[in-house]
Amino acid sequence: MALYHDDDQAMLADTATQFMAEQGSIPKQLRHWRDRDCPDGFGHDLWKQMAEMGFTGMIVDEADGGLGMGHVEAGIVLEEIGRNLTPSPFLASSVLAASALKHGSDDVKGRYLPGLVSGDSVFAVAIDETAKHRPERIATRAEKSGNGFKLTGSKSFVVHGASADMIVVAARTSGSDADADGITLFAVPKDAANMSHDAVRLVDSSVATHTKFDGVELDGDAVIGEVDGGREILDAMLRAGRVGAASEGVGVASGAMDMTVDYLKQRKQFGKLIGEFQALQHRASHLYSEVEIARAVTIKAQQLLDADSDQAELMSSVAKAKVAKAAGLAVKEGVQMHGGIGMTDEYDIGLYMKRDRALQEFLGDQYYHADRVATMSGY
Repeated sequence: MALYHDDDQAMLADTATQFMAEQGSIPKQLRHWRDRDCPDGFGHDLWKQMAEMGFTGMIVDEADGGLGMGHVEAGIVLEEIGRNLTPSPFLASSVLAASALKHGSDDVKGRYLPGLVSGDSVFAVAIDETAKHRPERIATRAEKSGNGFKLTGSKSFVVHGASADMIVVAARTSGSDADADGITLFAVPKDAANMSHDAVRLVDSSVATHTKFDGVELDGDAVIGEVDGGREILDAMLRAGRVGAASEGVGVASGAMDMTVDYLKQRKQFGKLIGEFQALQHRASHLYSEVEIARAVTIKAQQLLDADSDQAELMSSVAKAKVAKAAGLAVKEGVQMHGGIGMTDEYDIGLYMKRDRALQEFLGDQYYHADRVATMSGY
């Protein structure tokens, strides 16, 4: 498969680029909601506009009211979200939660997917239980209670947890905490009794929660997929989320790089544009190469995911690790080449560094994924 977009995907990219630049720009969205200390961290009006564009239901099947597109197309939107640092529940709702809901019953899909497609609903996913991403170990328990389940435990850093109309929760219904089997996914509505949220603002000004479940009663219809058979669905959701996070990371890297290159073409030192200095040209060229490699790896991961390839698991971690390194380089070089002003809030380059730090930790940092790649490759 060619590592570039076909004509239809290129048209979508043009549309997403224009829409995000006009409606999702840094001053219009990120700075606006951050400076008002918005408890959601994003604008619901923009979310509705994204729904009108068809973005929110991109990977939802046509039979369920969506567009039936794939992860390549979702990645196109995510790259522009990253490029503009647009605060949005797209990754959590339209990629992670939507990927899980594909495996739900007709009742579950009918209950939640129409709200996602229309932009009336926001979803979150609750997986991690510690400061680091470790989905191999799940201790939150769901015990049989009548015709349903009683959910007990806690989840950490649930992005948009307090804003979500529904949270996809991974819980253990059998076995010990580190067992691969015995996992079940639940669709927990926002008004569930005995669920509480402790909201925290992350370094990039987004909002997450530490969420506690103190005997939350759920009926049997809340189960997504099969009881004790949720590990496969969880893995599929994580693959989609990791590739989606990589896509957004490519956008963050590209946005930071473009801003830095523009600055090199404008800033003068010793009577010359600093972009004329060979040392900075070498660094900019190296950065461009790294970002393009990261983009190619991410497109490959998207394509493999859409093809349901056995290699999608490996490539999702390759993409997450590579993009983390490239984006980390882009924001560090950006701040350094901007000099002292790069450390000020007045200039947007520092905002790219903050988003990169949050995105790197989301669903596993580069070290976690480098270790997975080594393990899956037999090293």
